[in-house]
Amino acid sequence: MAFHSGFVCILGRPNAGKSTLLNALVGQKLAIVSPKPQTTRNRILGIVQVPKQKGRPAGQIVLLDTPGVHQPDSSLGRKMMSEVRGALEGCNLLLLIVDVTRKFAPSDQFVLDIARKSGTPVFLLLNKIDLIARKDKLLPLIEAYRGLYDFKQIIPLSARKKVGLDVLLDHVVTALPKGVPYFPEDQITDQPLRFMVAELIREQVLFATSEEVPHATTVVVEQFEEGARLTRIAATIYCERDGQKRILVGKQGQMLKTIGTTARQHIEKMVGTRVYLELFVKVRPDWRESHAFVEDLDWRRQLERLAGPG
Repeated sequence: MAFHSGFVCILGRPNAGKSTLLNALVGQKLAIVSPKPQTTRNRILGIVQVPKQKGRPAGQIVLLDTPGVHQPDSSLGRKMMSEVRGALEGCNLLLLIVDVTRKFAPSDQFVLDIARKSGTPVFLLLNKIDLIARKDKLLPLIEAYRGLYDFKQIIPLSARKKVGLDVLLDHVVTALPKGVPYFPEDQITDQPLRFMVAELIREQVLFATSEEVPHATTVVVEQFEEGARLTRIAATIYCERDGQKRILVGKQGQMLKTIGTTARQHIEKMVGTRVYLELFVKVRPDWRESHAFVEDLDWRRQLERLAGPG
């Protein structure tokens, strides 16, 4: 049986479970997850090696997690939707993931229209079935979606509980074209550690703060020095208002210390060494509206800058 490989884009509304699905399929945490909408701001690549089984070919699935599909109202929002469109280009398969606990809304239609316009085969994933007491309620939902679009597969699952993922992998790898691996067998992502560290810090900001603060913050790693026993990291948390900075720093620096301590513990698990983490908070008014600043947050551009001329 021939080897199958290809690129698969995960598409959906904010908080549908895209990043949870990516992490579950890859088997490691590549994308940060929080209850806050639009936690994911960049497309994140995860590589799944699928072993050969009876009735299923071996293969390599290159997954692309995307920001939640929304109507953008800022430079940051437009950049996020640009990441979605970029992920759709050249994909072999689309996984449209929906939260079965939420009623179909105009925003769902907006996502469906994007999927339709892509011209790519689409699997519909009915996520969070663990939150439905009566599974027979899924049947009318499946029929309703069947009437909206000609999905190649409709698969109920729970990304959080890892229910239905084997069925999903079987169908995905079989649907991909015959080919060769795109990445080495031991590689699980193309993300640099610097970007993943920045995201882990931002994840703790999302958990620790509320209201406007989580959406008005971003993190840039200014220094990243890897040693055999100690990794030194300095990072800046940018926000838009002095009041947001006061919240992030907290009384006598307590909030920043809490964010830093928890982030450091997660980073240490990822890099495999002790970590010395310094955090700073800076105000950059209305940074989400600054096209240049938002573009500079792209880790690919940051790497180019670090590499220097030539």
